[in-house]
Amino acid sequence: MEIKNMKSMDPNLLLSIVNMKLRDEFESLDDLLRYYNLKESDLTDKIKEIGYHYCEETNQFIGC
Repeated sequence: MEIKNMKSMDPNLLLSIVNMKLRDEFESLDDLLRYYNLKESDLTDKIKEIGYHYCEETNQFIGC
């Protein structure tokens, strides 16, 4: 499953994939967004649906 299909993806699955990529492949959310050519609001809004937000200090999405 590709992040590029995030609009149709279950937000829980998207959260898992994004956090894994942030942990293993990207040093920041900006790096991930640039690599996949995504708008930050599209990604963060989708993940906010399940109560998570990006934490720059830990470089991951965490629950509110």
